[in-house]
Amino acid sequence: MALKPDSCVVLNDGHKIPVIGFGTYAPDTYTKEQAGESTKVAIDVGFRHIDCAFMYGNEVEVGQAIRSKIADGTVKREDIFYTGKLWSNNHTPERVQPALEKSLNDLQLDYMDLFLIHTPVELKPGDDPFPKDEDGKLIFNNTDIRDTWKALEACKDAGLVRSIGVSNFNRSQLELILNMPGLKYKPVCDQVECHIFLNQSKLLKFCKSQDIVLVGYSVLGSSRVENWIDQNSPQVLEDPVLNTVAKKLKRSPAQVAMRYLLQRGIVVLAKSFNPERIKQNFQVFDFELSDEDVLTLDGVNKNMRYLSIDVWKEHPKYPFHDEY
Repeated sequence: MALKPDSCVVLNDGHKIPVIGFGTYAPDTYTKEQAGESTKVAIDVGFRHIDCAFMYGNEVEVGQAIRSKIADGTVKREDIFYTGKLWSNNHTPERVQPALEKSLNDLQLDYMDLFLIHTPVELKPGDDPFPKDEDGKLIFNNTDIRDTWKALEACKDAGLVRSIGVSNFNRSQLELILNMPGLKYKPVCDQVECHIFLNQSKLLKFCKSQDIVLVGYSVLGSSRVENWIDQNSPQVLEDPVLNTVAKKLKRSPAQVAMRYLLQRGIVVLAKSFNPERIKQNFQVFDFELSDEDVLTLDGVNKNMRYLSIDVWKEHPKYPFHDEY
């Protein structure tokens, strides 16, 4: 199938997800208002898939941006695919729907297109998104993730969300849901870190076998301003192999890095707060990588993760101990 700006993947529940999305997470160096303004730019240049989360703290501004583009006639609500996420302090079943409703209220939208469990790691339920004990350690909780999933299924049945999925789940955690008694809806996707240094080939193969879409974040690498990123880690966009392919195709390294994932059937989330780069990141549909180019970029894989989130490692559901 030739990829076009309006290309979508059909999810296992029949809904469609655009193959390229705009990520709205902003480090502290950017304001929430900048996230909103960048979302407007993204919609103007052609993005129809907007990825956000309660934890990003900017759903009010992103919702305003979406509604302003609806109000000025650029898009209709049904043109936009909005993804939100359930944070780790809301996994207990009775907290799931209120958390979704809080996000919808902040967004001023009637429904979400996709709602994900942000991470399998669960924190103590309550208003504090990062509850800590007197020693400053995170307070973990351990609800059966299948009970959380049942609560998500109820949100789908109630019409609050059209599709439900997960994020940062490994294969065994996906299988726990897929094999649960009384499963009504399979996860439509698993949103995970994915780029040329972590190409997720094994998880991708498993997801395809289960009709689950792999959605990639940090596809261009990760910003060094994050205090949990190793400052010495190699940068995706500086990789010499990637740059050689990009030079040959007269494209930017970012465009080639994204196109590589798209051609492997991965839905790609691109994040930028620079209007020119937002525009460039959407210009990935008028060229193609050869099979040889794809194989060359396959060889760059290091199984290197930018976001290992070490403070979670003691949790029984920490997802990154497993190979995939």
